[in-house]
This record gives sequence, structure tokens and C-alpha cells, in this order.
Amino acid sequence: MTKEQVHKIVLDIIAEIAPDEDLSNVKPEVRLRDQLSLDSMDFLDIVMELRKKHGIEVPEADYPRLASLASCGEYLLPKFQARGA
Repeated sequence: MTKEQVHKIVLDIIAEIAPDEDLSNVKPEVRLRDQLSLDSMDFLDIVMELRKKHGIEVPEADYPRLASLASCGEYLLPKFQARGA
């Protein structure tokens, strides 16, 4: 698995929970909440979908590490690799 694949997984989850969002120009280094109309419930939905669909646990203390697409890749890639993805 690559960081780009992790980015795609996160964007796919966002597309499901916020179908009206235009994800075509999401900048990896900019906070997702600064680019998209995501509220705290949407963010929790992302975390829940990561656990439900991919078995990835994100402790609440680590939520800030999912602020941008780039930071999602950095944080989630080792978790996916540990699961053999």
C-alpha cells in the first residue's frame, strides 16, 4: 500500500459521508476542514468508517493527526501495512 492509496481510501470515505463535496481539488497539505464543509460529526464518521471497513483503530488522542490528506497518509500507512494491506 502507498500513501496515495491511503489518500484515495480517505477521499472515498469522505465522498460517502459528504456526497455534495467536490473532492477533485483537495490539496494534501491543507487541513481537510479548511477545504471542505466537514464538521466534527463528519470527522467522527471518517474515523468510524476506517474502523468498520478497514479495521483501523484511531484513538481519540490521535485525531489531530488526520487533519490533512498528507497527515492521514503519514499516520494511516503504517497501520494499513501492519494489517497486511
